[in-house]
Amino acid sequence: LYQTSTTNNNNMPEKITTLLLVDVQKDFHPGGSLAIPTANEDADRIAKLIESHGAQITRIVATMDSHLKLHIAHPGFWVSGEDGKTQPTPFTLISSQDIVDGKWKPRSSLNLDLGDDQMDGSVFEGLDAVVDGDGKIDLLKYSIEYTKRLEEKGKFKLCIWPEHCLVGKSGHCMVDSVMKAIDDWSMTTGGSVEYVLKGQNLITESYSALEAEVPVTKGTSFNESLQKRLEEADHLLVCGQAMSHCVNYTLRSILTRWPKEKYGNITLLSDCASSVPGFEESGDTFQKDMEAIGVNVKTAAEAL
Repeated sequence: LYQTSTTNNNNMPEKITTLLLVDVQKDFHPGGSLAIPTANEDADRIAKLIESHGAQITRIVATMDSHLKLHIAHPGFWVSGEDGKTQPTPFTLISSQDIVDGKWKPRSSLNLDLGDDQMDGSVFEGLDAVVDGDGKIDLLKYSIEYTKRLEEKGKFKLCIWPEHCLVGKSGHCMVDSVMKAIDDWSMTTGGSVEYVLKGQNLITESYSALEAEVPVTKGTSFNESLQKRLEEADHLLVCGQAMSHCVNYTLRSILTRWPKEKYGNITLLSDCASSVPGFEESGDTFQKDMEAIGVNVKTAAEAL
């Protein structure tokens, strides 16, 4: 879902600075289910940036990881193929071959209503191969195909995460310090934050806010509208959680369409994002890759 600002474009300043906040949510902060130890300090620096430079920030776009309990990357979707009861522990990796071999399988009691909003044959090619005789999605066949396509892209195997950012629960909310700064920014500037929800689809993953890893519907395909909105910025600031995952892949997606001669208009805030513990190398590689292609990597104090 993409919510546009009510700002009158005729009154927009000559220079547009957009702050892209990626998943600055309570579940990724200490006390949350997928906590990053240094995320509170990141959030404090984000809040200070908004408070100190609010007049220079034209737009704030905030992505929100938004899951349901029985998501394909949550333990409750899966059981052991041996006993049909044991669920995978968080951070278990499930390969396509694991499913073929019967090590893991989708729960037989799953009753997912996979309508057109969850699966669209015009987007997910080969849909006929993963449906049963009644024309319904066969979750075992689909899971084998999904993990195969995920692995073929060369980025991931399916990782089972702790349940996080469940819609309707407190962990889904933006962290308090940044929410307060945004509220104050809105009252001072008259601007409204633009929210982008990702991850609602039960049977695919969205590390990037622009597109799912394996698109299965038009809504999980590349978000052209959001990309266009971001490209209007003369300066795009990117931060949030986590440096190793959603910040990483959101910015990489943006860059697939962003004009190369304007890479220098983007700044990744190095001290306003941290990696998931155990994935620090991914976050470090991401920052080096950005610097190598001309994206600015700066601290919040250096950015504006």
